[in-house]
Amino acid sequence: MHIILVSDRLATARSITLTWRHAFLVAGALFSSVLVVSSLFSYVTVRHAAEIRLPYLQDLLRSVNAEEAQRSRDFVRENLNAMAVKLGEMQAQLLRLDTIGERLAGMAGVKLQDLRAVDAKSDGRGGPLVLPSAMSSTELQRAVDALATQVEAKSDAISMIESQMLEDRIRKSLLPTSLPVEGQWNASSYGWRIDPFTGERALHEGADFVADTGTGIRAAAAGVVVSAERHPQYGNLVEIDHGKDLTTRYAHASRIMVTVGQLVKRGQKIAEVGSTGRSTGPHLHFEVRIRGLAQNPDRFLRLAQNAPKPFAKSPLAAKH
Repeated sequence: MHIILVSDRLATARSITLTWRHAFLVAGALFSSVLVVSSLFSYVTVRHAAEIRLPYLQDLLRSVNAEEAQRSRDFVRENLNAMAVKLGEMQAQLLRLDTIGERLAGMAGVKLQDLRAVDAKSDGRGGPLVLPSAMSSTELQRAVDALATQVEAKSDAISMIESQMLEDRIRKSLLPTSLPVEGQWNASSYGWRIDPFTGERALHEGADFVADTGTGIRAAAAGVVVSAERHPQYGNLVEIDHGKDLTTRYAHASRIMVTVGQLVKRGQKIAEVGSTGRSTGPHLHFEVRIRGLAQNPDRFLRLAQNAPKPFAKSPLAAKH
């Protein structure tokens, strides 16, 4: 490439010849200049930007640390709330244990003051003073778990005792240990006697209660009515099954007030005294049988004398 230079200062025109070498040199110089200027601009920009953004980064870091600390506090608070709920449940269980203990004491006839702990001032205690150290959250959780285990074990034990006592109470309620009639039953006791109809020696399989016609006959124990019908010798008869092959019979009634299959409670009115069947006068013939064999009712009925009632006595001594 030829370049001709013309100027007033030059007497003649000059000619310059540009080769590819010159072009590369010019391009290299231009590139170098652009690179230097760009580097200088980037350095100045980054330095000023760092000086400007440093407070912002510090504020951002403080904000992140504050959020992390708040999350930690929230986590601790949630754990404390959970432990507080657990302690509340344990306190409720302890109250339940106290209630069960009072109920068991009442059922067993134990005075409540006998169950209370001995006053700390009345017994000898002592030893060096060792103050407790602060417990970690792990130790506190272990203590709560151990207490929960103890409460659960104590609750199970008391519940088992209560169940056994209740079972024993139910079993006793099925025994004929209450008087079926408000009257005397020694008019004609259980055993061998002279039969009032034949005048011969015969076995009397029950006890006779002297009472006026219409006197209420009540179940001596809870059970299920298995017979409520007219019998040629017993007259109007009610038989109650109390379970464990134990039954009771109520004979010579004037009126039956229950039906077969009916569940009756102890002391429930089931009939009224009369003189039906093989009887010489109004009375109740009461029998206790085990596996169908007659038993002496006295050993059951005498238990009812712990709570005696005013009986309507009658001079009439009826026999069966």
